[in-house]
Amino acid sequence: MHITITGVSKGLGQALTRYYLEAGHTISGLARSEAAISEWQDSTPDGHFFSAVDISKDSEVASFAESVIDKFGPPDLLINNAAIINRNAPLWEISADEIEHILEINLGGVASTIRHFLPAMIARGSGVIVNFSSGWGRSTSPEVAPYCATKWGIEGLSQALAQELPHGLAAVAFNPGVIDTDMLQSTFGSSASGYPGPETWVKRAAPFLERLSASDNGASLTCPDF
Repeated sequence: MHITITGVSKGLGQALTRYYLEAGHTISGLARSEAAISEWQDSTPDGHFFSAVDISKDSEVASFAESVIDKFGPPDLLINNAAIINRNAPLWEISADEIEHILEINLGGVASTIRHFLPAMIARGSGVIVNFSSGWGRSTSPEVAPYCATKWGIEGLSQALAQELPHGLAAVAFNPGVIDTDMLQSTFGSSASGYPGPETWVKRAAPFLERLSASDNGASLTCPDF
């Protein structure tokens, strides 16, 4: 299986990449961090592809997608994981620039990735797109309004996209659950350590995502036991 993952530098994206590499899948991945991408390139055998990409820049995503499709064809599983969260603060204390940046990555980056990979997936007639949502894409909390807005947007984007897809393809929104990552620590503080880490989570999440098919199109899913 060819799997494309955005946001492979740390957290859930890094855990998924390691798991799928060990499982023998072909991986193409992006992250903004050049150091993280160099590490993947140095530690991964030939037959995979990693690239430093600013996912908020449509032209960079387009170039990445073109390279991936030229090398491997379109992905069987496209995982839109890359996202950021705002600093904890009431909405009126968050600057316009910070909100715009969150929107560019969490929604614009997902849209760009879909835009540049999906036509080749449609031409082949198969493929699953997994857009990472959140518990805060189905509920809300104070001081994370911009992040909530983007994840509620992911839910709507995924369901609308599912209605547009031809037979044989699927788009789903996926809530990974509550996992001890840098993002959770930024909002929960020290209490984040009371939740499982990515290494535990991925043992449930990765096989679950592998099993998705066209029959799941339009679903809002949650990782089992998370």
